[in-house]
Parts: sequence; C-alpha cells; structure tokens
Amino acid sequence: MPTSKTLCVFDAVAGRPPATGYAQLDLRNHNILLDFDDTANESIDFVAVLPRAYAGSDLEVVVTWAATLATSGSVVWQAEFERHPIGDATHGTHDLDADDFGTGATATGAAASSSGEIVRTPIAIASTAADSPQGGESFRLRVSRLATDASDTMIGDAELVAVELREV
Repeated sequence: MPTSKTLCVFDAVAGRPPATGYAQLDLRNHNILLDFDDTANESIDFVAVLPRAYAGSDLEVVVTWAATLATSGSVVWQAEFERHPIGDATHGTHDLDADDFGTGATATGAAASSSGEIVRTPIAIASTAADSPQGGESFRLRVSRLATDASDTMIGDAELVAVELREV
C-alpha cells in the first residue's frame, strides 16, 4: 500500500484571492467556507513553505468540500503549484511580480447524496509539473473550480472546507 505524508493543511480562511475570478468567503453552521460558483471559473491561492523533510516526490492536493444545495452532479477541481526557488541552477529565482504556476492538474469529484455532506477529491501533481520543488522553499498553491468544463455538472456552489498538500 502506498504511503503519503501531509506537508501542509489550509482552511478556507488561509485562502488569498487572486486579482480576479476568486471564490467568496461564506459561513455554514459556524464553518467558514469558500464558495466556488457554478457559472464561472473561480480560484483561491494558498501560500506556505514546504517542510524541509519534503523528499521531492510527487504531490497530491486533497480538496475537502461540500455542495451548497446539490445532491448530484460533479465538480472539476484544478490545482496548480508555483515554486519560489532562490538561485536554482535550472529554475533561477522566482519574481513575485509574475505568476509562474506549473502545469495544472485536474480531478472530478461527485457531489454527495446530501447537501452539506463532506466530499474529498484528490488531485495528483507530478513533481516535474510543479517545477521540482525543494524542501524549505516557499510556494503558492492555486485551487480552482473549472465550472465551464463540460464535466462540471453540479448546479450551485461548491463549498471548499479545507485543502491538504501531501507528498506521495
């Protein structure tokens, strides 16, 4: 059985909105969530430092979410990783004035059979698609709902509860 280890965990409050097209903060039974619309692609960014123990393996982003109202349909989630190297021989040094996300990865998660029931959707990101990050480096992780994707069929908001970044 494969093993994985948690590198970082983010709740909705840790999210930072990009300049445009961002998820909105919401409250459900005293839980702070991020609402992702069903009519337009929306994103949220999370910033952290990779633990020094990170060994350079592939990554997995686990999106924990619920549906505002829906009890059927699917949501297409995307995760993009932006490495912040300093003087790396291959990737140079990151400039905060420019977005530099690696190749995005997607996964589709089905709505639960009850509104408000928690769902977890894992998204696999190859280390090479994240520009081979290193332990101790800062990074930005962008999570998006691709509502305009034909496979995103859930009507209503998808409510992001938390995001876990794992090494797999």
